[in-house]
Amino acid sequence: MFVLLRRPAFAGFARAFHSKTGLIFHLQHSPQSRPLDALAIAVAIGLCLTWGFNQVAIKLAIHDIPPLIQSTARSVIAAVCVAGYAWLRGIPLLKRDGTLMAGIAAGVLFAIEFLLLYRGLLWTTATRTVLFLYSAPFLVALGSRWFIPGDRFYPSQWVGLVMSFIGIVIAFGLPTPAADPRQMLGDLMAVGGAVAWGATTLVIKASALNRISSEKTMLYQLVVSAPLLAIAAILFGEHIDAIPSALAVGALLYQAVWVVSVTFVIWFALIVRYSVTRLSAFTFLTPLFGVAAGHLVLDEPLTPAFALAVAFVALGLVLVNRPR
Repeated sequence: MFVLLRRPAFAGFARAFHSKTGLIFHLQHSPQSRPLDALAIAVAIGLCLTWGFNQVAIKLAIHDIPPLIQSTARSVIAAVCVAGYAWLRGIPLLKRDGTLMAGIAAGVLFAIEFLLLYRGLLWTTATRTVLFLYSAPFLVALGSRWFIPGDRFYPSQWVGLVMSFIGIVIAFGLPTPAADPRQMLGDLMAVGGAVAWGATTLVIKASALNRISSEKTMLYQLVVSAPLLAIAAILFGEHIDAIPSALAVGALLYQAVWVVSVTFVIWFALIVRYSVTRLSAFTFLTPLFGVAAGHLVLDEPLTPAFALAVAFVALGLVLVNRPR
C-alpha cells in the first residue's frame, strides 16, 4: 500500500500526506467534513479487506494465545513498531499539544472495546457478536449530530446505512432471543464494544486529537490499552500452557505489525480528513470480507445468501456516499 500511495496516479492523495513522512495526512484543514473521493473509497475498501483477514488471524492464534493476552501482545508489539517509525521520521511524540486527556480517553475506550468483545464471545456466538458490534456506524452517525455538526446524515443516507446493515443480517442471520442470561450478557457486551468503538471514533474526530499525527493518536491507544488489557487477562485467569505454534505467532504478528501498526494509522488519518459518518459505513464490508477470507483460508462454507448480502451492503454504501 505504501508503494501505491507514491505512484503518480495517486498524486492527489499523496499531497494529502505529510511531506516528510509520506504517510500522515495534513491536519490543518477546515473543520467541515469532506465527502470521500474515489481514492479514499478505494483505500477504505482495502482496509476493510485487511480487517476481514484479521478476523481469520484471531481464529488461527486463539487456540495457542488466549484472547486478552493476544490483544495485550498486539498492543505492545504495535506500540514498538509505531514509535520506531515515528522516531525514524522525526515525528514529535512527547510535545505538549493539549491532547493528553483526549488521548487517554481514546486509549481507555480502545481497551474497553476489545475487553468486551473478547470476553463476550465466551457467552454468545460470533454471529450474534458481529450483528451487535456493527451497530457502531449508527452510533457514529447519531453522535455526529451533537459532536460534529457539519457531518450529519440526510434521509437517503440513513436509508443507505440501514440497507448495509440489512446486508449483514442477510449474511449472518437475524439473532433469536437470548437462550439464557449468560447469552444476553454476551450480547450486551457486544453492544458495549460497539459503543466503545463508536465513541473512540467520535473522540478522535471531535477532540484535539484531530490536530496531531495519526501515529501519535494510535500510540495513545496502544500505550493506554496494553496495561489495562494485561490486568484484565490476569483477573480472568488467562495463561499460555505451551509455546505457541509458528502459525499462531505469525497470525499475531500479522495483527500487530500490519493491521494495528499500519492500517489503523491510515484509518485514523482518514477519520480526521474525511466525513466520519460516511467512512464508518464502509466498515460493514469487514464482516463480509471476513466470511470470504474464512472460505479462502479456513475452507468455511459460503451460503447462497452471501451474494445478496454483498449487493445490499454495496447499494447501501452507494446511497451513503451519493453527493447531496
